[in-house]
Amino acid sequence: MIKRKLLNQLRQHLAKPEITIIIGPRQAGKTTLMKIIEEELKRNGERTLFFNLDIEYDKEHFSSQASLLRRIELEFGKNRGYVFIDEIQRREDAGLFLKGIYDMGLPYKFIVSGSGSVELKEKISESLTGRKRVFELLTLSFEEFVNYKTDYKYENRIIDYFETERTKSLMLLEEYLNFGGYPRVVLEEELSEKLSLINEIYQSYVERDIYFLLRIQKLSEFSKLVKILADSVGKITNLTELSNTVGLSTKTLKDYLWYLEKTFIVSKITPFFRNIRKELSKSPIYYFYDLGLRNFSIGEFGRLRDYGFIFQNFVYLSILEKIKNTNYKIHFWRTKDKAEIDFVIDTGISFIPVEVKYRKLKTHEITRPLRSFIERYSPSQALVINLSLYEKVRINHTELIVMPFYKLIDYSFKY
Repeated sequence: MIKRKLLNQLRQHLAKPEITIIIGPRQAGKTTLMKIIEEELKRNGERTLFFNLDIEYDKEHFSSQASLLRRIELEFGKNRGYVFIDEIQRREDAGLFLKGIYDMGLPYKFIVSGSGSVELKEKISESLTGRKRVFELLTLSFEEFVNYKTDYKYENRIIDYFETERTKSLMLLEEYLNFGGYPRVVLEEELSEKLSLINEIYQSYVERDIYFLLRIQKLSEFSKLVKILADSVGKITNLTELSNTVGLSTKTLKDYLWYLEKTFIVSKITPFFRNIRKELSKSPIYYFYDLGLRNFSIGEFGRLRDYGFIFQNFVYLSILEKIKNTNYKIHFWRTKDKAEIDFVIDTGISFIPVEVKYRKLKTHEITRPLRSFIERYSPSQALVINLSLYEKVRINHTELIVMPFYKLIDYSFKY
């Protein structure tokens, strides 16, 4: 079994009356976590009931609130119990459906999950304001991946492992950059099986989330859009050019990009400006939530040709993991004369520029764009992420930290 960091947070929320909602991409491991929690509750003598709305027999109990409550009462009576509902997005108006039951004040704790559909992410959240807490489960982080690959022997001293086993660490990084973090893909050893699994995951997403749930008709154009985004990871996206290339109207293109964001396939970052109107009007950059899915969509699964931009995507995911429970924002910075910083972390108080180098640096490098940003904004800290070097230097009022990729695991963006 692969240990997930989210599990302890879910356990702690069991004592809260609000509905626990787990969202994330298909096949990220939501059902597995729910089953683990249910088994733990059973061992402690608690009453549980598990529904999966992909199963027709379970789905029939959701024809009305009264029907579901009759089934729950048959199992629990008026006693406290834990109700697990998997794939809740299959129920139309799921948010209002759950809201009505929650407002009855019954002694039942609901733990609900669903794939990252627009229905789940938007409508359910709106309907359950003040009545739920949403937890996001993405595919495996690099830390979770390495802990599994090393049999959890270094779980509490993972940085020590990276410092000691430099060659193995780089091999694990390369494997992660090639195959990504879908649990089933990570668990499989054979390349041919990994390929079959990632193909199944992608097809399931297109056929079930995109076609069935979102009613997108132009599947070939949609797939073409995914491939183009995969080929341009880390590069500025011109929507007009993209619209012409894919063969979609600008409105439809924006809709499709929005669907890709809401279903946890891509993540958008916007430029950093002091003037927010300028920021919102400028072209964005897209990154993928899972590197394996990105590679598969463009025919590079397990056989990457260029690691540079994929490493940049990896660093983006690492930063995203660190700031997910904050209100921090990630941007990129680019001037009219093409000076560019890969990431700027906006903490609300200060800004932290981050440059990414897929190289084993021998000494710290201060590029022209980084020096320009430091001179303009005087950040208290700046980062250069690379493969091996760790070094700290001062540039005026800024502490420049050159760090290897793995140190992001225990780095805190607190400035």
